[in-house]
Amino acid sequence: MAAATKFLIILTILSLSVLVPDGSPINETQSALSLSSLQDDGESKVKENDITLARIEEQLAKARGKIRNAIVERSFISSPKDRSLFPKGTVYKNPFAFFQSHTEMMKTFKIWTYKEGDAPLMHDGPMKLVYSIEGDFIEEMEREGNPIVANHPDEAHAFFIPLSVTNIVHYLFTPEEAWGFRERMQAILEDYIKVIAEKYPYWNRSNGADHFYVSCHDWGPIVSTGNPKLFKNFIRVLCNANSSEGFDPSRDVSMTESTAPFNNIPVISSGHSPYNRSIFAFFAGGIHGDVRKRLFEHWGNNEDKDIQVYNYLPKGQNHTEWLSKSKYCLSPSGYEVATSRLTEAIYVGCVPVIIKKNYVIPYNDVLDWSQFSVQVPVDDIPNLKKILQDIPFSKYLEMQKRLIEVQRHFAVNIPAKPFDVFHMIFHSVWLRRLNVRLLKS
Repeated sequence: MAAATKFLIILTILSLSVLVPDGSPINETQSALSLSSLQDDGESKVKENDITLARIEEQLAKARGKIRNAIVERSFISSPKDRSLFPKGTVYKNPFAFFQSHTEMMKTFKIWTYKEGDAPLMHDGPMKLVYSIEGDFIEEMEREGNPIVANHPDEAHAFFIPLSVTNIVHYLFTPEEAWGFRERMQAILEDYIKVIAEKYPYWNRSNGADHFYVSCHDWGPIVSTGNPKLFKNFIRVLCNANSSEGFDPSRDVSMTESTAPFNNIPVISSGHSPYNRSIFAFFAGGIHGDVRKRLFEHWGNNEDKDIQVYNYLPKGQNHTEWLSKSKYCLSPSGYEVATSRLTEAIYVGCVPVIIKKNYVIPYNDVLDWSQFSVQVPVDDIPNLKKILQDIPFSKYLEMQKRLIEVQRHFAVNIPAKPFDVFHMIFHSVWLRRLNVRLLKS
């Protein structure tokens, strides 16, 4: 079976002058399948598809080289039209690398969406309310005319499994059958992989290293935890990106959770002027989980008018309006690390204050979150006011300005637009695909 060799391509390190040390493998993945029927004919399938796979790997190698040159030369190759979109400023860890990588992605990257399975568990997902990004992504991958979508699986660099964990929970979960539901969810994904692995050569040739699914549900990670060997190399795109629960940022992708209104597109605005935001720091939400409990213990009585923390807003008050007139918006973990409070703050230009444990921040391969947000350790919740007040107003203005600059990376557009949230997800998967070579040199 062809080995999958990994390379240091993740853009977290793109401030360095070296990228993709070809011929210097970090490790080679071993067979990850536990189902013997999926292993027996793997070698023959790879041999039959060597030419196709070689073409795919050559395309990726060229992209790596161009990204490497952009880093070394601190420039990028593009058309004049593309230059108008160039991501400038300190919000990026390496803007040259990011722009060149995005350019190469749009020229090269193709994703095949498997056609097997039926709605609503497959090929469908929520497109409203809290888990909407899951359904929106599936919709975008099923959309005719999406330039990322492969016309044939042989031309694909990555393979999307269009499963919706949210719909699985919605349609199949009942309190009476809660016991054993975890295993039932896991079986759905494992059975699906068995089907595609027996029907096509693509899973076997990479041991799943170029396959991914997308889930924003709190239980999203669970479906891939029942068979560690099977999912050893599998890319998981998750809102619930908790490193203490098995999330591996070198392989998995953290994406933002957003709450979509009933017209499906969250509205983005600059909110009130940073000079005219009357609330210093604000949060409103349920007391879910230990982090929020600690936040409410210290700040929930609203005796301090600078730190306004509510379980429920006063009757008749609009949550978005409160966010838009706040300088800092608190984003504590709930039951899980992911929360839509982060994107809600970004959408109205309120500097997010991230209060979480073991959270892998979305898109941090390319975005420097320290430039437009504040991270406060959970143990420092009692010192929250002092930490925020110690930030000079001039620095706050800089952060707020940069926050407005990065809003486009969190915007939901249907169809997708360059550098919006779907492109950030695509790019995150693209990086992880660049980080794997399926043919030995």
